[in-house]
Amino acid sequence: MGTHSRQAAAPQAARQGLGRTGERLAAEELTRQGYHVLERNFRCTYGEIDLIAEEGDELVFVEVKTRRGAAYGLPEEAVTIRKQQKLVQVATYYLDLHQCAERAWRIDVVAVQMSTQGKLEEIRVHRYAVTA
Repeated sequence: MGTHSRQAAAPQAARQGLGRTGERLAAEELTRQGYHVLERNFRCTYGEIDLIAEEGDELVFVEVKTRRGAAYGLPEEAVTIRKQQKLVQVATYYLDLHQCAERAWRIDVVAVQMSTQGKLEEIRVHRYAVTA
């Protein structure tokens, strides 16, 4: 039984590590593009937002998707309609919590594509990727 648990935990740990790497690379790319990252991994009862940033006067909620290789499609294809709905819920909760509901905001998606060997191939920033 113990061996099975370790085997099941390994892929999850690898996915979490890949996700953290993707979020770090996404934050670096957004900073290069002029965003100012305010928070990482904001969690509430509705879900999680990977990054919260500012670009100009807009508050930007960022979903980061990272994929290694092409076997499972493009990273941004993993942002399903259900995930988009959750992102809007979390964003509006955040705005209410911080009493800034009148502020201009948007949801961007950052796709981080890695090779099967783990080398960065491409980062794509999709501005206004999710609409409320």
